[in-house]
Amino acid sequence: MTNADDICAQLDAIEASGASLDTLLTNAVELLHESDPLFHWTGIYELFPDEVLRLGPFVGAPTDHVFICVGKGVCGSAVAEGRTKNVPDVTKEPNYLACSTSTKSELVVLIRYGEKIYAQIDIDSHELDAFDEQTEAEVESLAAWLARAYATHGSEELVSPA
Repeated sequence: MTNADDICAQLDAIEASGASLDTLLTNAVELLHESDPLFHWTGIYELFPDEVLRLGPFVGAPTDHVFICVGKGVCGSAVAEGRTKNVPDVTKEPNYLACSTSTKSELVVLIRYGEKIYAQIDIDSHELDAFDEQTEAEVESLAAWLARAYATHGSEELVSPA
């Protein structure tokens, strides 16, 4: 995986150009996805006040899971438990919501600033146990950068769909 510092440096430059939060998120997803050949689906789910995660920018096959309630699936349980979830084998996860039959492992990292959870990075891989401790740490570093972006740009850009 590309060093998160490299991705964050690229995002710093994009942010300095006056980019919106949405543009930063889209670029972050694209840069992260391209950084590792084991990342087959990479996206951001944003947490709304109604306790529903809504799919934001992503790279990979379309998914039916555009809305996920807190507590449901790996994504929803990561929010409910307030922690990163690294699932080496999704078939052994009782609360798993299948997005693709090809997915074998999943990593969900919260984008949070203090106690405030803004969103999460969700990565699926077609390989078992695709996410080692180093990968997890790098994605957490990127999530920390994104949390600062949310805090700086405000979450007013998160508008609930009509």
